[in-house]
Amino acid sequence: MATYALIPGAGGDPWFWHRVVPGLEARGHDVVPVTLPAGDDAAGWAEYADAIMAAIGDRDGVILVAQSLGGFSAPLVCPRRPVDLLVLLNGMIPRPGETGSDWWSATGSSEARRDYLASIGLTPEQADDDAVLYYHDVPAPITAEAVSRPGPSQSWTPMEQPWPLASWPGVPTRVLIGRGDRLFPAAFQHRVARERLGIGGDEIEGGHLAALSHPDAVVERLEAYRATALPG
Repeated sequence: MATYALIPGAGGDPWFWHRVVPGLEARGHDVVPVTLPAGDDAAGWAEYADAIMAAIGDRDGVILVAQSLGGFSAPLVCPRRPVDLLVLLNGMIPRPGETGSDWWSATGSSEARRDYLASIGLTPEQADDDAVLYYHDVPAPITAEAVSRPGPSQSWTPMEQPWPLASWPGVPTRVLIGRGDRLFPAAFQHRVARERLGIGGDEIEGGHLAALSHPDAVVERLEAYRATALPG
């Protein structure tokens, strides 16, 4: 049995993982969806890492799964406790000293998104609509629930703080990419993973919110990673 610690992206809401949790639990795993202090302007990366640590507690066999902005906070846990595997789902991959604000221009994400949207016939103005950018492949009832939730907005405090690790942690890392991600297009994610981690990514069906749109695909790939990285 593994402990899957599921780290949300911007907004810090563990609800993002609610369609993935049952699939992992059905396979006998302990699943911990983490709440991050995203609405607290006094909280920076240290407090985000503290929140993950507190949620995991003394569990062992930990697999960290981080979505989007969670790619900044999840690795901070690795020097502080044993972690068996780190998975980034459409995740942002920071460099040492880089702020979240700088990441966008340093990676060329805006240009990559613009070019991808044009290739599928969308203008930047159309993609200003969250339904087009984020929820295009999420079932309508799930989308309705998502947009009705009063979840916290994302404080800008951590985004202005340099990422504090001197290097990427020495933990086996996998990059999982939603093939239809419109915020971070697949080709862009592959490039950033090669440039920053020296590894390739793996694609599944789904957009940026793949855990909401294709939870079974996420579960299957997580379990495949676990079986490969942690045989027996």
